Amino acid sequence: MSRIDYSVWDHIEVSDDEDDTHPNIDTPSLFRWRHQARVERMEEFQNKGEEINKSLMECRRKLAETQKKLQELSVASSDDAKTELNKVQAEEKKLKKEERDWSKKMDEHRREEKKMPWNVDTLSRDGFSKSIVNVKAEVGQETEEEKEQKHKTFVEKYEKQIKHFGMLRRWDDSQKYLSDNPYLVCEETANYLVIMCIDLEVEEKHALMEQVAHQTIVMQFILELAKSLKVDPRGCFRQFFSKIKTADQQYQDAFNDELESFKERVRGRAKIRIEKAMKELEEEERQKRLGPGGLDPVEVYESLPAEMQNCFDEKDIQMLQDVISKMDPTEAKHHMKRCIDSGLWVPNAKVDVEGKDEEPTYEEVKQEQEETKKE
Repeated sequence: MSRIDYSVWDHIEVSDDEDDTHPNIDTPSLFRWRHQARVERMEEFQNKGEEINKSLMECRRKLAETQKKLQELSVASSDDAKTELNKVQAEEKKLKKEERDWSKKMDEHRREEKKMPWNVDTLSRDGFSKSIVNVKAEVGQETEEEKEQKHKTFVEKYEKQIKHFGMLRRWDDSQKYLSDNPYLVCEETANYLVIMCIDLEVEEKHALMEQVAHQTIVMQFILELAKSLKVDPRGCFRQFFSKIKTADQQYQDAFNDELESFKERVRGRAKIRIEKAMKELEEEERQKRLGPGGLDPVEVYESLPAEMQNCFDEKDIQMLQDVISKMDPTEAKHHMKRCIDSGLWVPNAKVDVEGKDEEPTYEEVKQEQEETKKE
């Protein structure tokens, strides 16, 4: 059975000289006008496609630069860096939308091109001027969820090998290990090594962090080299090692400067993570302290007047009575209610487990004062 698709011949514009015209019409001029109009339409359509493709490439270039900047800011620690991080994240979101829009327009343009009828100009075009082998189809920009899942799957499969690479130091050892495990030469490995460095710094394993940081910069330099050469990173890591082992002082200094800068960013990020963990721990302890009314006894104690704080410190009820008697009743009641809501005082509790008197409530203190006056 024939596999040739003859349907492509169903939409061909006939040659200009096959049209019948009226004897009184200047046929050659008409054909020239028709041909010129068609050529202009084709050129306009082609220019439109080139403009769309140019805009798409420019958008992708800006997106790549933004994502690189985002990665650098993600390990920065200053307040300015945090502010800048939010701006860059917003810019990344905007560029991703623009990239999707331009990709959609490019796809629509290609579909229109396929639907266009053939004519004498397109049929005579050289279709075999070059051979294209193993051309990878263009794919859309990965979503954040897809990237996260891709990273998770990769790490689950190769975590042991990534950690082994992170512990290497000598150039030859690193090159040999990547030669044996070329799949490690990718963004996922670099991202995991960054996280690994921060984890080690948080655990105060500083020397080990610096070791893994060195390998992180090795991987990032390989990826940057691949981008500049526009090749697969797996095909150029040997070039990096050849270059770094025989590098001039300027290239070596660039590597070392980037390494030191990266280690500083890791320390800053680790500090932020520790501070965040401490705040979470403090909040957890605070939640445990909350009294029946949802108030923190420590915060309530610190908000009390100094005279009342002294009463709590001395556990002197008579002193408390004296202080309350001198206070405005509304203010005193306000402070006593906060003490009860925070659990600083337990209402109606007369004796604790050791048989000692507990502090009374505000109402109990006032009642005792009134009874004393009557006597």
